[in-house]
Amino acid sequence: MSQPQILHAPMLGTISTVLVKQGAHVNVNQPLLIIESMKMQHTLYAQCAGEISDICCAQQECQIGDALVTIAVDINSKVASNIAEPQSTATSSAQAMLSQHLAERKSQTLDAGREQAAELRHAKGFRTARENLAALCDEQYFIEYGQFAVAAQRLSRPYEELKSTTAADGVITGIGKINLGLVEQSKTSCALIINDYSVLAGTQGYFHHMKIDRILALSHAQHLPVIMFTEGGGGRPGDTDITTVNSGLQCQSFANWAKLSGVVPRIAVANGYCFAGNAALFGAADITIATKQSWIGMAGPAMIEGGGLGKVAAKDIGPSEVQAKNGVIDILVDDELMAAQVAQKCLSYFQGPIQQKKVKDAGGVQQNLRHALPEDRRFVYDVKTIINTIADADSFTEIKAQFGGAVITGFLHLAGNPVGIIASNCKVLGGAIDIEAGEKLSQFMLLCQQFTIPLLVLCDTPGFMVGPEHESRGAVRRLSQVFTAAAKLTVPLVAVVLRKCYGLGAQALLGGSTSKPSYTFAWPTGEFGAMGLEGAVKLGYKKRLEAETDPVARQALFASLLAEHYAKGQAQEVASVLEIDAVIDPADTRQTLLLAFNFTLFA
Repeated sequence: MSQPQILHAPMLGTISTVLVKQGAHVNVNQPLLIIESMKMQHTLYAQCAGEISDICCAQQECQIGDALVTIAVDINSKVASNIAEPQSTATSSAQAMLSQHLAERKSQTLDAGREQAAELRHAKGFRTARENLAALCDEQYFIEYGQFAVAAQRLSRPYEELKSTTAADGVITGIGKINLGLVEQSKTSCALIINDYSVLAGTQGYFHHMKIDRILALSHAQHLPVIMFTEGGGGRPGDTDITTVNSGLQCQSFANWAKLSGVVPRIAVANGYCFAGNAALFGAADITIATKQSWIGMAGPAMIEGGGLGKVAAKDIGPSEVQAKNGVIDILVDDELMAAQVAQKCLSYFQGPIQQKKVKDAGGVQQNLRHALPEDRRFVYDVKTIINTIADADSFTEIKAQFGGAVITGFLHLAGNPVGIIASNCKVLGGAIDIEAGEKLSQFMLLCQQFTIPLLVLCDTPGFMVGPEHESRGAVRRLSQVFTAAAKLTVPLVAVVLRKCYGLGAQALLGGSTSKPSYTFAWPTGEFGAMGLEGAVKLGYKKRLEAETDPVARQALFASLLAEHYAKGQAQEVASVLEIDAVIDPADTRQTLLLAFNFTLFA
């Protein structure tokens, strides 16, 4: 035997277990005793081979540096200085079991573990919530919150059953990367809320709301945009576990969602039945997208019947064709997959310049603008052709296409830069701005202002819609709101007068006046006036026209006066007194816009 080795206590604690006896022979790395400290167990190992000559007792307290074990070292033994704690077979087995249990638990929330629920969705021609999530975001770039939540119904249903039938309590929430590779990576993070109709008809339960509130709080704190799929039947009355809640009116989800207005862009997608609380979330979004197979209402059949209003079929409540026409739906699409794709595209307008620019044929396509308007100024044309010619290829997305049709609103890219577009549509009411178009204008101006998106206006309007019927609907009060919204604009605003620019309607369209935009220019076909030329002549020369008794002569006089007014109101004449900034060749419109917005130039 050589010099004995003494092993000292490495920490303060209690010796919980002694694994060897005095006089026993031990080998290098053999466990000797276990010290318990701060609820954790630490094993002391032999650092040499030899005989135990002294060892402390179990349950004995030890201080750092106390002698615990003395070993009479074998002559040929080498002393190990750094003993690596060996992997316990029992521990490995337990960890493997835990990993297996985790995988099994996770599978209960996924489509593969919920085959029947997935099949029911597919039988309707719909997608699962997980499939909609995958269409928005690659799984490897998604962090999920609350995946193992279940409905608060453990008092009434077996917990094992709830794990699958109420997976995630009916809503997938998390943060993912959207449009990765299309826009700057730092701007791709997005909060995602995907309601799952296969769980209790997508109803909103106790933990369901907690999950939504959690992700909305993160959205606010981290300034993350939100995409929400809102399919579902509203509030859920069957959560038996929550015994201290009576009315449920303390729920914060709706207020939390509304608080994000103007803070981050919120995009909502509806498919199937979207009633009550789900519809409230949908309607409060900044951009609403719905499939043709959607029904959206502030109450479902049960609530309507409960209110004494009779029995109503679910598909008679807010069908998509109705909600698109009344402005509830901004963009109507064929199905959920297209909805996800449109949601991605809409989000891109709020994420800054795109990196994959689609180059236009500047040499040929732009020349077509010289022939975009009909020769006769009284004839209509399709302004969307002009929009798509000016914009980057395939970049235009229209908002509220079936509502307020006298004005077209939407987003596009110019040299990869997001721009909001407002354009007169002479195919509807000759481009006269009625109440619906005015409300659409105000809302869109506010949206672009909130998120600092530049605005482009294509003007061809005879002004505000007039007449007794229109006034009976509150036109004075409701149309005046356009001026309020326009006056608050501080984002870059550029205006192009294509043809008519008349009256208060034109002023409102241009942000308040022709001098409000940072650059106001016109095509040679532009015409300006305080009101429509025909009306101005009839009103201003009423007595002179009435004095002419010969109908033929009266018509000739009218035509002469009209031509005179038209000449005075032509774009070049208006530009000569600096009421607008320039008149340009229509083929130069895109290039002029790039310069006016100070965008990086490319073909």
